[in-house]
Amino acid sequence: MPRSWAQLLGEENAQPEPEAERSGLFSRLRDSLSKSRRALTAELASAAFDPGDDAAWERLEEALIRADVGVRATAELVQRLEARQDLTNLDAALAEEIAALLGEPATLNVKPDPSVLLVVGVNGTGKTTTIGKLAERLRQHGHSVVLAAADTFRAAAEEQLEIWADRADAAFVGGERGADPASVAYDAIERAGRDGADVVIVDTAGRLHTQANLMQELAKVRRVIEGRLDGAPHETLLVVDATTGQNGLQQARLFGEAVGVTGVALTKLDGSAKGGIAVAIAHELGLPVKLIGVGETLDDLRPFDAQDFARALVAE
Repeated sequence: MPRSWAQLLGEENAQPEPEAERSGLFSRLRDSLSKSRRALTAELASAAFDPGDDAAWERLEEALIRADVGVRATAELVQRLEARQDLTNLDAALAEEIAALLGEPATLNVKPDPSVLLVVGVNGTGKTTTIGKLAERLRQHGHSVVLAAADTFRAAAEEQLEIWADRADAAFVGGERGADPASVAYDAIERAGRDGADVVIVDTAGRLHTQANLMQELAKVRRVIEGRLDGAPHETLLVVDATTGQNGLQQARLFGEAVGVTGVALTKLDGSAKGGIAVAIAHELGLPVKLIGVGETLDDLRPFDAQDFARALVAE
């Protein structure tokens, strides 16, 4: 069954989504991955896969790379498939190996009181919208939330986050245009302490004058959070736009070096033929994908389920 929000949040006695919802959730995931699935399966569907045919293996490698699985993950998948005794059902075998590369189910660390989630990513990835949807889901699961608009360089980002705060019945902390982003994060943690809030989610800038400036600014925000609350940030989520393909992998490397990313939210899968980037990120960088966005509605931000993702990516 698809993973539930209760499982993602590590709630006691958490259960998967009810059977009645499984079909609908998986259908939406399959629809969102249709472009990626076509990119992956088009070459393979042209002829029956013959494990003894070198050309068949070359087609498989090309198809995986075309779906942005990445060179390293592709090599690993091919090696694993070559070691299998039975490849009569290539789709099923490939889905199993992709799920294995994606790793065990991850959780969001929302146990501390308060828990601080630092959210990073370049502009245009859907970062602020993802934060808003996550805040609403946390509220539905009984968590009080503070949203911090630490992207003080874009007025639109603060306005958008404040709208989401209203929708999610979350407290909102902003700052003056051009104010120190680290001070906004600090004030939000202070607010959470005064109000007894459970979770602080900090939105951050995705673009400054240079890449180096951005990474330095984010590292400063992280240092201030660490200094204000022991063990914080408890999660550092990177939002990656799936349509960027291998560029998303490079983003994950850079942000990981600067702020110690703990997980990925992969957005815009419904508009991408490059969904395989989830495999590349998980395998090459060891970063778990924790959330996926498959559409515009609240329900289209979902906990990541490796097995369902792999099946939806591969099987017609």
